[in-house]
Amino acid sequence: MNDPQLSWVEQDEQRSARWHSESGMPPPGRVQVADDTMNADTAYRLACEGTALLWRGDFQNARMLLQAMARRAVPKPKKAPRKGAPVVEVAPAQAFHLHRQYQSQRARTLGMLLIPFGDDFAIPLRRAPDV
Repeated sequence: MNDPQLSWVEQDEQRSARWHSESGMPPPGRVQVADDTMNADTAYRLACEGTALLWRGDFQNARMLLQAMARRAVPKPKKAPRKGAPVVEVAPAQAFHLHRQYQSQRARTLGMLLIPFGDDFAIPLRRAPDV
């Protein structure tokens, strides 16, 4: 069986690892190493652009970054229509599809934060839980 490979550059050295995604997604084309110094705005922007973030910092900080990225993924509320403006009704089917599209984009963006697993299926990050 030929497992897909994830490749990235870390400290001027080309590295690769086996790729596994529970959702069956192929490995991302671009990977950037991220750590505790990366802020949520930068991480969210890179993830939206399709760059995966391979986390090398503290595990708990990765969780907080993921939560901050999730807050940025929430669509901004639309302004109330002006008085006298026509009210646009959205069909239930269209509202459902828009909601599913939002969920899909959110999952794809948040899924760009990658956590490494060792050969023994342990997470090699500080303060990481035992798996």
